[in-house]
Amino acid sequence: MKKAIQALKLFFKILFVAVLIYAIYNHKLVGYGWAQLKGQVHILYHAEPIEKVLADKNFPDSLKVKLKIVNDIRNFAKDSLGLNTSKNYTKIFDQKGKPVLWVVTGCAPFAMKAYEWEFPFLGAVSYKGFFVEEKGFPEIEKLKRLGYDTEYHPTGAWSTLGWFNDPILSNMLRRSEGQLAELIIHELTHATLYLPGSVDYNENFATFVGEQGAIHYLKSKYGLNGEAYTKYLHYQEDEKIYGEYMIQSVKKLDQVYKNFGTHLTVKEKLRLKYRTVARIMKGIDQLKLHRPQVYSFDFRKEELPNNTFFMGFYRYRKQQNEFALIPIKSAKDLKHFVLKHIQGSKD
Repeated sequence: MKKAIQALKLFFKILFVAVLIYAIYNHKLVGYGWAQLKGQVHILYHAEPIEKVLADKNFPDSLKVKLKIVNDIRNFAKDSLGLNTSKNYTKIFDQKGKPVLWVVTGCAPFAMKAYEWEFPFLGAVSYKGFFVEEKGFPEIEKLKRLGYDTEYHPTGAWSTLGWFNDPILSNMLRRSEGQLAELIIHELTHATLYLPGSVDYNENFATFVGEQGAIHYLKSKYGLNGEAYTKYLHYQEDEKIYGEYMIQSVKKLDQVYKNFGTHLTVKEKLRLKYRTVARIMKGIDQLKLHRPQVYSFDFRKEELPNNTFFMGFYRYRKQQNEFALIPIKSAKDLKHFVLKHIQGSKD
């Protein structure tokens, strides 16, 4: 017994030293992790149960309707799609109309290659989040010094992959019912299946399940002639056309970069790059969309996007055509699709 206790003490001493050494050599990563934990805990601590908010007379009735819908979406995701809901989205955090998380991405200036960060348990990830906007500025400057294109923007939602019970963010309630269903099902898909170091697969899988899940949720609730169902189908048709156009644009840009050769100066490369980007953005006006004004690019008011903009489509949509080959005619088919991929991740 005495030897066992001594062995246990030795184990904890070694573990403490190992953790200490890791913290010393990875102090920046540890500091970032601590800041992220504080931001997440702040949101969780101030999140209110949905039932309490529904009883609040000062909370807008229009948003209360959306909150009741959230529970319908959760039940559909769990019962019809087999997703892990746990206690996710049973509380709401009031953003007071302000963003709460910003995400930085980077991409090589003359190649369609995203910058990646390495995180414990998650592996290589092509984006990095900050709960305090100013905290991300040094990361942006670092990427710029390395010569990368960068983008820094607020995000509407994220998944903690089961580490915490994710709350509804109040700004999420501004979305239509279909878009809200898509977002929640997307994030619950991450909480159900997430492969470390496979960001593109994870995001493409969640995008497909989120979109298909929203379609079948609305169909089951309103029927084929329901207004919400029809509007969401039009929205998805636009997203598919626009997304596919951008995926092809990524390939076009990639080919332009590969043809540069060694004789061109940086200035010449930039000129060819932005000439190609300008043609791409102008080409949006030729797409047959239900709501062209949503996607149209205003050259007078907007700056031409850089490679991070295009890589965002690759991250979320490059495998959509591949997934679309699988016939999904019902929620049952989609549930089978999800379970098959979960099983495949274990094999």
